[in-house]
Amino acid sequence: MVGEVPKFKVKKKKLGSYPYFSVVFSISLALFVIGVFGALIIYSKELEKVVRDSVKIQVFLQSRVTEAQRLQIQKTLTAKPFTAKNRPNGAVQFVSKEEAAKQFIEETGEDFQKFLGDNPLKDAFLVNIDEEYHEASKLNSIKKEVEKINGVFQVYYVESVIDSINKNVTKISIILLGIALLLLFTVVLLINNTVRLALFSQRFLIRSMQLVGATSWFIQKPFLYRSMAHGLLAGVIASTLLMGLIAFANKRIEDLQFIQNTERLAILAGILLITGIIVALLSTFRAVNKYLKLSLDQLY
Repeated sequence: MVGEVPKFKVKKKKLGSYPYFSVVFSISLALFVIGVFGALIIYSKELEKVVRDSVKIQVFLQSRVTEAQRLQIQKTLTAKPFTAKNRPNGAVQFVSKEEAAKQFIEETGEDFQKFLGDNPLKDAFLVNIDEEYHEASKLNSIKKEVEKINGVFQVYYVESVIDSINKNVTKISIILLGIALLLLFTVVLLINNTVRLALFSQRFLIRSMQLVGATSWFIQKPFLYRSMAHGLLAGVIASTLLMGLIAFANKRIEDLQFIQNTERLAILAGILLITGIIVALLSTFRAVNKYLKLSLDQLY
């Protein structure tokens, strides 16, 4: 009809609805970064465990030790508190002088027995040392204690390697802790700012609900429920991306699976889910509370 004013449909805003794509994307990205760093910490700890498991002392036996004496020495070493238990190859391994000579020849390609006419090496025990005793002073005490055992000729270990392990592990732990705290603070700040910007479009709707007598909890509830769902979704996305990255890394780096702890990685994925929910929930709660307390002039 001529002169009729055209009608425009105005899309009504629903309480609690806001552009969630950017929020989920930002939280997912932030959680993924945390997940990658967490995985690096897990792998570094497993690598440290492997290195520490390789810490052994060599207990060389006297030449005329009988079989009975050798078995008694092995039993004594196994019972010592400093001996690491539950090792795949045993806490105390016996290496005969024949085995030692064969290994030396294979590694160097030189048969020293041909020009010496005899095997000067000695039978020995390789003793795995528990992690609690990986200190120079404790290892020195162990050395003196074992050398007093009847039938033991000498005890040897590479002291410089032990000191290097302890120093490097301490430095790496401090660095990783500092980066973790800085990263966590940055991620929380990023998620918090993203949620606040997303809720900016809802500030007038929040004020309108206040004017008609809605309680603070009634206004907060839909925002909080949605934030929990968004946080959970972001956690699932971040965990999926992390597991995909680990699977890709395992294919590219064959030895990586030997220092992989599946149980800890699963716990990390669970932590990402919980962190996504909690951080999104707290950020949304703070943002909504802020807009609830603002005056009408401050909303503009």
